[in-house]
Amino acid sequence: MKALICREYGPVESLKLEDVPEPVPGAGQVLVAVRACGINFPDTLIVQGKYQFKPPPPFAPGGEVAGVVEALGAGVEGIRVGDRVVAMGGFGGIAEKFVTDAPRVLPIPDGVDFVTASCLTMAYGTTLHALRDRGQLRAGETLLVLGAAGGVGLAAVQLGKRMGARVIAGASTAEKLETCKRHGADALIDYSREDLKERVKALTGGNGADVVYDPVGGALTEAALRATGWNGRLLVVGFAGGDIPRVPTNLVLLKGCSLVGVFWGMAMMRDPVRGREQLQEILGWVKDGSLRPQISARYPLARALDALLDVQQRRVQGKAVVVVGDEG
Repeated sequence: MKALICREYGPVESLKLEDVPEPVPGAGQVLVAVRACGINFPDTLIVQGKYQFKPPPPFAPGGEVAGVVEALGAGVEGIRVGDRVVAMGGFGGIAEKFVTDAPRVLPIPDGVDFVTASCLTMAYGTTLHALRDRGQLRAGETLLVLGAAGGVGLAAVQLGKRMGARVIAGASTAEKLETCKRHGADALIDYSREDLKERVKALTGGNGADVVYDPVGGALTEAALRATGWNGRLLVVGFAGGDIPRVPTNLVLLKGCSLVGVFWGMAMMRDPVRGREQLQEILGWVKDGSLRPQISARYPLARALDALLDVQQRRVQGKAVVVVGDEG
């Protein structure tokens, strides 16, 4: 089979599409013929050895796929060959075949296509866990989203609105902010031109944001912390900006606010039942049409490297998807 292979940790550009042996499902595992693989920013970190999980090379990046069950390992129940499924794993997805543990496989509802399904687990699973479980976001509160036009950012805009929050979207260009507006943002901040703290204060009558969703890091984190209100919660989601910030913790004391870590992968491992329930909830929203992820670009497997580079360079608004074979 063909897969985009990382032979050793290094720049994304070093990955190559290769012919490799097909994986074989072990006990309790499922083999999926991949139809689509959603691309996420952590995929670009894993191949550089910069992510929390460091799989031993060689491996293919890609942690969320949609496809058709092709084979079952011993002891797997409730899943049949031929089922349309979404499947999760830390890596291995940018390939024609993908193996993962059976609890990480969920059925795709009727009417939801493979490409859309491949976009849902990491971005929306992370975000629902972040806003509901970690941020305790309540209806009527103000949610500030940084990097709001990216994959997890747009998920936060959409889910924040669904939860009844007033959503302030922050991004670096007018084009990205227009995307946020189309997906329900109530107010917009171009932090390449505007002072983030002062603009948030102006938009909230001086109160600041109740919850901050921060997948960017860098200098924006301190600015967002300064824009956080009393008893606010700043959700540390990731560091797409490249730098892990060092924030003045006296601000946390003075504001009575909290810095809250969001590690969805570990949350799924520790409480897989709750994680699956939330993913099924998300799939249900897509099925009924009340949630629609933005897919900004589709790439054939032959151009999977381009997909990773575009995500790394933050040229993607919403999600990028590698399409493998028949995406039906």
